[in-house]
Amino acid sequence: MAEAEGGWTQAEVRELKPNRYMIIDGEPCKIMSITTSKPGKHGEAKARIEAIGVFDGQKRSVVHPVKHKVQVPMINKGTAQVVSIMGDEVQLMDMSTYEMFNVPIPEEFKGQIEAGNEIQYLEALGKRKITRV
Repeated sequence: MAEAEGGWTQAEVRELKPNRYMIIDGEPCKIMSITTSKPGKHGEAKARIEAIGVFDGQKRSVVHPVKHKVQVPMINKGTAQVVSIMGDEVQLMDMSTYEMFNVPIPEEFKGQIEAGNEIQYLEALGKRKITRV
């Protein structure tokens, strides 16, 4: 796999699998399903990929030849401690780097986050999201 700046690598469509990630329209997406068609008389097999945006929750689908190269985001998972809660945002401190950063509180975790607790987060393409409280 070729590594590029910006936190992503390249992979061929035929190497992708469900529950892995790829970049569609500049947004990291989790692959839900991949269906491939047989090659045509003068063409090559195509893959239809259904995916959901990691940060925006939007469904996206793309069709590419199976030998087409796509961008795959580098997903980092981390643990952080809740420092303070400010309305709809929470200030976190990464448990390994001690870096401080703010992230919005996802709808499903509202009212469950308390200062001093540890949470898990996901980071891709410079964006962060709380994944588990």
